[in-house]
Amino acid sequence: MRTAYSVETVRNAERELMARLPEGALMQRAAAGLAAACAEVLVRVAGRVYGSRVVLLVGSGDNGGDALYAGARLARRGAGVTALLLAPERAHAGGLAALRRAGGRVADGDAASGRAGESIARADLVLDGIVGIGGKGGLRESAVPLADAAARSRAAVVAVDLPSGIDADTGQVRGDVVRADLTVTFGTHKPGLLIDPAREYAGAVRLVDIGLPLPAEAAELEALQHADVARLLPVPAAESDKYRRGVVGIAAGSARYPGAAVLAVAGALRGGAGAVRYVGPAGDAVIARFPETLVSDRGPERAGRVQAWVVGPGAGDDAATVAEVLAAQVPVLIDADGLRLADADAVRARTAPTLMTPHAGEAAALLGVAREEVEGARLASVRELAARYGATVLLKGSTTLVASAKGGPVRVNATGTSWLATAGSGDVLSGLAGSLLAAGLSAVDAGSAGAYLHGLAGRFATEGAPAGAHDVAAAIPRAWRDVREARDVRED
Repeated sequence: MRTAYSVETVRNAERELMARLPEGALMQRAAAGLAAACAEVLVRVAGRVYGSRVVLLVGSGDNGGDALYAGARLARRGAGVTALLLAPERAHAGGLAALRRAGGRVADGDAASGRAGESIARADLVLDGIVGIGGKGGLRESAVPLADAAARSRAAVVAVDLPSGIDADTGQVRGDVVRADLTVTFGTHKPGLLIDPAREYAGAVRLVDIGLPLPAEAAELEALQHADVARLLPVPAAESDKYRRGVVGIAAGSARYPGAAVLAVAGALRGGAGAVRYVGPAGDAVIARFPETLVSDRGPERAGRVQAWVVGPGAGDDAATVAEVLAAQVPVLIDADGLRLADADAVRARTAPTLMTPHAGEAAALLGVAREEVEGARLASVRELAARYGATVLLKGSTTLVASAKGGPVRVNATGTSWLATAGSGDVLSGLAGSLLAAGLSAVDAGSAGAYLHGLAGRFATEGAPAGAHDVAAAIPRAWRDVREARDVRED
């Protein structure tokens, strides 16, 4: 499992470790890992380290020092290294001395002279050490021309710890930002490297272990990997039957949107529960596509026993059905129209687990803010929704977030693909996650594992080309096997 920690926690861990190490040892660990990563990039883009051209964008903080020491290591391997200093009087003295001893050049980072831009234009690699993890509010005006020059150049851009200008704690972008091809981060991931919109500026992310003593309970984010999801997935035992495996109820669809019911059932049938009950006006469409579904027209209360409900996809204005499902004493997943129709007090009053699955527009409506505010502050938004509704909230998007009303680390999922932005994809996810709820997973685990499998299925279904939501549903078994096989390999 990947974890991400706040700037404050990282700073405290750094101070604790530096108190036990010789002076400068921690920065040397970081610089060594950074230089090794840069050398690999240079071999890829220039064919070699010796004779390649490297430009360092050096600010006044420790990130600038890391860049200077890494630049010195590259210079000793024969690279031509030029450091552009944005604040010469405050540049890291030890790093400057090391670079000069190694034969590196030092120049003013004032882009107005034109020399800085020329250096960047000729570079094979640009190392962004402008701002560290404590930076807020985007790049300063003096740094923007350098970031623009790097973006226009043919050079690979490598960020030190995180791209300068992004908010490390929140993933927000409040101004001009360096766009990196690779980010080399130290000790732990920072939330901004895992959450959009900042994540898209980080490129590939490489973690360099520098020995930080980070307490697991202080993590801000968790990102599940194959092995973590494999441990969560329900596997029937020898004595299992369809009822012991769990039954998920799907209250979805309408005369206008019968396909939403079909897609939600499609996801549910592949989600690990033993049976799926469907309630709603799209019964004929559902049974025609999936004859194994248990269809009822008697409403949720009289449909038969279920271990969890999914309500809302394509429901139109059927507020009565939503209210009936919310009154059930089993876990409930609320999606799509159900989010609009659900009474907020009824949601908060529930004692059984509740999982809400809005996209950014639905989240904005629930919070009473503009969609752009949710998209720009995804972490704060999902936490606010969970606290306000007393529910677990899965905020859909390019990086799906899952937050519990009880607090704790927010789960972040990035297995998806932009091709999943297609009609009905969310309905499939609702059925899948609801089935995992019925199989016994907690709301947080069902949302997290469901998003992970759904994103992986999206990759398999599209493989770089358009696909429909039904294709995503059909690819869920492949995603499930991929996760399980990865676990089997590790266990062998």
